[in-house]
Amino acid sequence: MLASLIITAMPSTNSWTHEIESPVAAPRLFRAGVMDWHTLAPKLVPQIVASAHAVEGEGGVGSVRQFNFTSVPYLAAMPFNLIKERLEFLDVDKCECKSTLIEGGGIGAAIEAATSHIKVESAANGGSMVKVKSTYKLLPGMEVEDEITKAKGYVTAIFKAAEAYLIANLDAYNDQINQSTEIIYMINM
Repeated sequence: MLASLIITAMPSTNSWTHEIESPVAAPRLFRAGVMDWHTLAPKLVPQIVASAHAVEGEGGVGSVRQFNFTSVPYLAAMPFNLIKERLEFLDVDKCECKSTLIEGGGIGAAIEAATSHIKVESAANGGSMVKVKSTYKLLPGMEVEDEITKAKGYVTAIFKAAEAYLIANLDAYNDQINQSTEIIYMINM
């Protein structure tokens, strides 16, 4: 079952928002689609992400990841060949993070600075709603409407690929949930 997609473009020159509905529980989707995406992306969406790796840190605040995108012209999904992002805020329990683009992704070519805020909220049906807000500062004389559309498509591809992987692998990314259940069981003994 594929979840529906909801796109909301805010009438702003410096930000856009995007929402993606999913049948997958928020903690699993956040861990696969955000926290471990640098590991999963090259396997799940090789037509978009050629490779990815941690540059520094252990995944907490201050950590830096690099994503290298495909360069084959008919496969190239992104208008640039790499991004490096630094994690500025992380709340794993609330499935929320904020990162800053520090290299690639149009930095210096079209945009001066960019941040992304991602929150994966639990839905009443047991699934989740991914909420993304990207804020950016354009260089003088630049417009990025086409790139915003591509970025929304990329964000959707990330979460739909993670969703498909999690639906096909029901035990994947359940260890945190299982550990919580085990702790509660041990306390009640």
